[in-house]
Amino acid sequence: MLMDDKKLIRSCLDGDRNAFGSLVTKYKVKVFNLTYSLTHNRETADDLAQEVFLKAYTSLPSFRFKSGFGTWLYRITVNHTHDFLRKAKKMQTVPFNDERRNEKTDTDPLDRRIQADVSQRRRRMVRQAMRSLPEKHRTILALRDLQGLSYEEIAKVLRIAPGTVDSRLHRARKLLRIKLAPLLSPHGGDI
Repeated sequence: MLMDDKKLIRSCLDGDRNAFGSLVTKYKVKVFNLTYSLTHNRETADDLAQEVFLKAYTSLPSFRFKSGFGTWLYRITVNHTHDFLRKAKKMQTVPFNDERRNEKTDTDPLDRRIQADVSQRRRRMVRQAMRSLPEKHRTILALRDLQGLSYEEIAKVLRIAPGTVDSRLHRARKLLRIKLAPLLSPHGGDI
């Protein structure tokens, strides 16, 4: 754990409210991105992120300094978001937005519209395929591929063995490929 996090946590436990504000500032984007990747709804993700920080603040006295603050916060985020989704009975997707821009500059507006339409259809197909994956597979894809956590960090967040992370991630990617294969084959979907 970073020394800064330890100092901030200790200051917060000693009554310094600004110290927790510094932790929020440091982790708010990551927490929001994780809640958004699991709910695919900005308003819901924002609400959940705020609830996660409130829960973390009230639970801070139970923090044992055995794991990093970020790992502990991700665990709270995943658990809180999963609880919300179960209660709402809405299983949403992990968005896979292709933010890369075509490096070529096409001057033809029709070509740009066609490319944008194809890109939008691809994202929609990936989101639909992700929706159909079991929650544990969507979560592991979000933690690894969207949040960039290491296998060890994911293992701590989900409280599973690193070998389980590897096998679950492999299985999640394989399931996603299987679901996308008919859509991406020459005789499948139109992309």
